[in-house]
Formats: sequence, structure tokens, C-alpha cells
Amino acid sequence: MRFKNLNSFFIPVALLFTLAAVSCSEKQTETTKQEVISEKAEETKADQKTILFFGNSLTAAYGIDPEDGFAGLTQQRIDSLGLNYRVINGGLSGETTAGGVGRLDWFLEEKPDIFVLELGGNDGLRGIAISETKKNLMLIIDKVREKYPDTKIILAGMQIPPNMGTDYAREFTEIYPAVAEEKDVTLIPFLLENVGGIKELNLPDGIHPTEEGHQIVFETIWPYIQKNLE
Repeated sequence: MRFKNLNSFFIPVALLFTLAAVSCSEKQTETTKQEVISEKAEETKADQKTILFFGNSLTAAYGIDPEDGFAGLTQQRIDSLGLNYRVINGGLSGETTAGGVGRLDWFLEEKPDIFVLELGGNDGLRGIAISETKKNLMLIIDKVREKYPDTKIILAGMQIPPNMGTDYAREFTEIYPAVAEEKDVTLIPFLLENVGGIKELNLPDGIHPTEEGHQIVFETIWPYIQKNLE
């Protein structure tokens, strides 16, 4: 068998090598692009500041989609403003201040730039000693400050119905301004302002806000968070 024109054989082979080289180059370029994107994403994540909401079922947005709770709404507002913050929802249903002390270390593995402390409501509903609740709130604040002195701390005040007696309810309410003053932290006087006790803004249990209720709670807390943004 004779080949009249050897070039007719070698040209396609050369073309194959060329195509292979181009394909390889394109893959290398694509890989490089992905590496650059990945590196930038890691840099962005490293540069992001953190807002940690540390609380109970109110923070966890019990009964509704967490994105519609006040912590989730905070992230949405942050994103809409183009701010480089991420929100961590550290809410746990049924949590007491003692439970909060116990699980805090896990959340402090990385620095929160803003720490919103929302605990105590379950203490009040269970009739836990006022002195115990106050001690635990101060201990949580101390632990955050000991590890991250620059973290800005916001304490969400809470009130309870007089089921345990009017004196207990009054003393419970007084815990929060007392702790805020003693520890020099920002105080939200009452987290559930204009929501607590209003039937249509709470789920059937009468304790946890609806989506509309959380929107109001968010508007209550946002000014305090906004003041601490950098």
C-alpha cells in the first residue's frame, strides 16, 4: 500500500497534537481560574466579621423558618446593605442561662465581632432563682470578654408574666439593666417590645412570635446592632 502524499497523513496527526495541546491549555486556564476564585472566596470569608446571636427558642425562631426569624432578618439586612458580616444563629429551644454557660465555649472557637445575648426567659418561666440567672448572664459575658476583649456585647432584656408572682416578675425584669450596667454592655430594654402578649403576633402557644412578630422584633434590635457595625 502506497501513500501518494505523506502530508495527508501527517497533517491530521499534527492537528490532533495541536488540539490536544489547546485542550490541555484550556483545562489549565480553567483550573487556574477556579483556584483564583477559591482563594478569593477564602480571603472574603477570612475578612468577614461575625454577629453571633446566642439564645433560646426565640433566637432559634421556633415554629417558623429560621430565615424569617430576627437573626435571619438581620442577615438579610446586612446583605442588602452590602456589609461584610455573617450572622450565626446560636439559638437552642429550651435553653436556660446555665445551659448557655455550658455550651458557650463551642461557639467561641472563632471570634464574634458582635455578641447578642438572648437568654433568661426559660429561667423565668421555670422560677429559677433570680441570683442564679444574674450570675450566669454575667459569667457568659465574662467568658466572651476574657477570650475576645474587643467583642461588642449586646444584652437582650426580657420580661415574664406574673405566673411566679408579681415580685418575682419585677425582680426578673430588673436583672437585665443591672447586668448591663455592671458589665458595661449595650442593653435592649425588652426584646419583645410591641410583640409580647399580643395574640395575633404570637403562635398559638402565646410565647413565640409569628413571622410578623419577628419582623417587629428585628426592627427593635436592628438599631442596636447597626450602632456596633464597623
